[in-house]
Amino acid sequence: MDLDLPPGYTHRPLTSADAPAVLAAIAAEEVADLGESSMTLEDVQADWARPSYDITASTVGVFHDGTLVAYADLSGPGIAYTAVVPDHRGRGIGTALAGWVQQRARAAGMERVGTQMPKGSAADRLMGDLGYDVLWTAWDLELPPDRELAARPLPAGYAISDAAEEDFTSAWTLLEDAFLEWSDRDRLPLDDFGARVWGRPGYEPWNLRLLHDAAGELLGATHVHLAGGEGDAATSAYVARIAVRPDHRGRGLAPAMLVDAFSQARAHGATRSYLSTDTRAGARGLYERVGMVVTSTWVNRSIRL
Repeated sequence: MDLDLPPGYTHRPLTSADAPAVLAAIAAEEVADLGESSMTLEDVQADWARPSYDITASTVGVFHDGTLVAYADLSGPGIAYTAVVPDHRGRGIGTALAGWVQQRARAAGMERVGTQMPKGSAADRLMGDLGYDVLWTAWDLELPPDRELAARPLPAGYAISDAAEEDFTSAWTLLEDAFLEWSDRDRLPLDDFGARVWGRPGYEPWNLRLLHDAAGELLGATHVHLAGGEGDAATSAYVARIAVRPDHRGRGLAPAMLVDAFSQARAHGATRSYLSTDTRAGARGLYERVGMVVTSTWVNRSIRL
C-alpha cells in the first residue's frame, strides 16, 4: 500500500535494525503526552522476536531527511501500535498510518483493529475523529519510590521461587488461562509467549516467579523485569503479568506475590515499580491496596472493518 504522505516524507517496511529509532519515536510521543516514557528497547525487540511475527509484512516506517518520524505495527490479530513524533503531528501522517493498518488488517481477515493511547492525547482525539470506538479504559499504576512495602506473608503451605526452564510450559499455561478469562484474543503460542518472557533480552531467573503449594503444584506466576528510564540505568521495574489459579484466589496470595515482585525488583536495583491494568481485569483495587497509585489513564480504541 502506498501512503498518502506530505512532500519530503518516504516510507518502507521496518527491519530489526530500526528498533532504536522506533523506541525513540514512542518515547518522544509518550514524553509529550505523559511527561515520561516507560518503553524500553527490550520491549520492542522482544515483541519483534516472536516466531510467528513477520516484521516486513507487519510494519511501516515514515522517514523525513533519513530519520524515522512515525511508524505503524500490526502486531497481532486486532492489535496495532503507532507513534508520530510530536514535531511531525498535524500533517496527516497519523491518518495515513491508520488507513494502512486498516487495509492490512482487512487483508488478514480481521474483523476489528485498534490500539491503546493516553486518554485525551493527540492520538486519542484523532482516533475518535476517525470513528474508533472506546472499548475499555486502562491505567498505569506505580509503587512510589518512598512507599514502604508492607509485609504480606504467604499462608502456610505456599512458597515463591524463581522459575526453572522445566517450569516454562506450565507457567505459560497458567498465565494464558488467567488472562484469557477476560481478554478476547487467541491463546499466544508458547514460542511467542516465551519471546516476551524468558526470551526477552536481559532475562534472569528472578524475572519469572512461581507460587507452589507444599505438594509442588503450580498455583500462581509473576513476570517482572527491569526497565530503564531515559538517559539512566535500569531503575524501574515492570510487573508485566501476574495470575493466581482460580481455585486458590481469595486467600491473600496475589498481594503476597506482588510484594515479592516489588522486593525482588528493589533487590536488583529498581527504585520504582509499576504495572498496567484495565477495566476488563477488575484488579485495580488489589493494586491500590498494596500501595500503588494511578499515574496515567489510557483508552483502547477499535474500529470495525
